[in-house]
Amino acid sequence: MGQRIGVVVNPTSGRGRGAAMGAAAVARLRASGGEVVDLSGDSHAHSTDNARAAVASGGIDVLAVVGGDGMAHLGVNACAGTPVALAIIAAGTGNDNARSLGLPIRQPEQAADLISSGAVRTIDAGRMRASDGDRWWIGVLGGGFDSVVTERAHRWSWPKGPMRYNLAVARELPVFTAIPYAIEVDGHRVETTAMLVAVGNGPAFGGGMLVLPEAKFDDGLLDVLILHEVSVLEFLKVFPRVFKGTHVTHPKIEILRGEKVRLETTGIMAQADGERFHPMPIDVEVAPGALRVVAPSSRYVT
Repeated sequence: MGQRIGVVVNPTSGRGRGAAMGAAAVARLRASGGEVVDLSGDSHAHSTDNARAAVASGGIDVLAVVGGDGMAHLGVNACAGTPVALAIIAAGTGNDNARSLGLPIRQPEQAADLISSGAVRTIDAGRMRASDGDRWWIGVLGGGFDSVVTERAHRWSWPKGPMRYNLAVARELPVFTAIPYAIEVDGHRVETTAMLVAVGNGPAFGGGMLVLPEAKFDDGLLDVLILHEVSVLEFLKVFPRVFKGTHVTHPKIEILRGEKVRLETTGIMAQADGERFHPMPIDVEVAPGALRVVAPSSRYVT
């Protein structure tokens, strides 16, 4: 194979199965003739620094991240705008981005095999320009109910996995109120109160929620969903439909598409790929073709 592959493993992904899946992936890569460089740190921040340094130095050809959507988020922030390809070895509980890209889920050997036998797909990435450097995401950036729930769950150390998020949803629903927003998409401005605003480079978040089912990774656009104010009871009726993507026909849902998006509100921390991203207001944009990802389909070429 002859490639130099940097590997970052989240050992706690998949309810603690990440370490074993990471070991299986590394063994497969070495058996295939790859030179593996372990970039895993003793913290998320340490791993991020290691990955960015390896990519920036040109010391690796591929960055393989083993974990869930949080690791995919780490990977895009290291690889976007560079020639280094990102390989997502999905070992988490949600794996929304890997699933949307058609990658193997919790099959580390098969995912590792794609690095030598698959292809490379060029996709877009979401980007926020900041004074301290660009910040990227691969899937969905959210602001609203999802962000409030994420912040509540972030404060808890128990329970682990999806149950913590589900419990945070149950605790937040009775007290949640719609948020005043101004949303601007390519100069078109909407002022409203909203339950949820989501900006999608990809279609899914939250462990299988097809919040923006028509979003595509390579169309040069961001899809923006606005769920205008509804009662809590109506929200409870709409919410289950998001797992099949049928919620978009609801009369209180508006979908916009564009290259540049501004979200204006206060007191909300945007989340992206399930990770805390940046306090609002924020300006984001699509960066067409900014990311190279290892893919399973032969129709994608390097």
